[in-house]
Amino acid sequence: MKKIIYNPLVLYLFTNVMVFLLLYFYRQPLDNHILYAGGIVIAMTVTVYLVFRLTKQGEGYLFIIAAMLVTLGVAMLCRINYTIGTKQIIWYGVGLVAFAVCFLAFKHWNFWRNLQWTYYFVGLFFLVLTQVIGVSIGGAKNWIVIGNFFSIQPSEIVKILFALFLASFFFKHNERKIFDIKEKWFVMAAVYVYCAFFILQGEWGSTVLFMLTYVVVLFIAKGTWKELVINLAGLGAVGWYAAMHVYHIEVRIANWLHPFGDITNKSYQTAQSLFAIASGGFFGSGLGLGKPNLIPEVQSDFIFSAVCEELGMLGGCAVILLFFIFIYRGFKIAINARGFEKWAACILTITFGLQCFIIIGGVINLIPLTGITLPFISYGGSSLVMTFAALGILQAISAK
Repeated sequence: MKKIIYNPLVLYLFTNVMVFLLLYFYRQPLDNHILYAGGIVIAMTVTVYLVFRLTKQGEGYLFIIAAMLVTLGVAMLCRINYTIGTKQIIWYGVGLVAFAVCFLAFKHWNFWRNLQWTYYFVGLFFLVLTQVIGVSIGGAKNWIVIGNFFSIQPSEIVKILFALFLASFFFKHNERKIFDIKEKWFVMAAVYVYCAFFILQGEWGSTVLFMLTYVVVLFIAKGTWKELVINLAGLGAVGWYAAMHVYHIEVRIANWLHPFGDITNKSYQTAQSLFAIASGGFFGSGLGLGKPNLIPEVQSDFIFSAVCEELGMLGGCAVILLFFIFIYRGFKIAINARGFEKWAACILTITFGLQCFIIIGGVINLIPLTGITLPFISYGGSSLVMTFAALGILQAISAK
């Protein structure tokens, strides 16, 4: 009986049914589309989960944790804007396809460790393409628009390629003991080239994420103090330049230091986010009973504020705990893996963890806000699909 009660699938089903029923009864008149949305999400999740569990394909908790976070995100998005929530469900389906494709590719083919510079130059191609034909949305030139209805964010693809590039490099240098001093400096320069493109495109959040990922991995790989100091100094120099000479970064730092200093103008978004979190208290106003629409860009950058407002600090802490468990399981996979797979799992998990810290820290005003998404929860097709692609790689590594 206890095994049934604590089975992750049972907990997932119970949470989903409860969330979507609450959302259904909140709307007057009753809207059956909410039940259809919940049913589709549950059906897709249960199908994929059962296929992987019944065939014993590795880690049993990563996917269900991701699915739980996606469900929460879809419910919040349907509550904010049903059209956006519907689009997120479609992207969830595409993400599950990406999850399965990456799982099969990494499980059955073993040449991925030898593609170090291929990963890099493919990623560089996407950055150059964005620089040439990209469209500026929200102050950052980080979108490629195809037609009138389809757009992609190449930085999300580059994020995975960057992780695999670093994994291939550190596998060769730390596992195979193939030391090449020149190549170490080439790799460092390559990281800075990526960051230079992000700076040109106004993608400061990705700049911070990539630099921090590289520094953390370098520390884990027992890089020399000289390398660590140079990269930390480089990160500090970029941060100082942005704070002194980039207007919207100056504004974000000012809002971080004085979130209520210009509440009717520049700090309106930050102030509304903090008001929403505070108004939720410990238990929240209830799903559908808050006012998240008062926060600009609540569906993407500030979705965590909406969660805290309607589900309370307990709901926010539950989300953070789910992220912690996800990161723990990712590192467990890395510990049990070998060679290139060990480094790939480790770096993908580090990237995921840093992304969660950066966006949640910015929303609660712990650090200055950066424009990146909260994995699995925020609205965004590119982010959701590529996060599931990374999850497929982790699942394949665990299955090995």
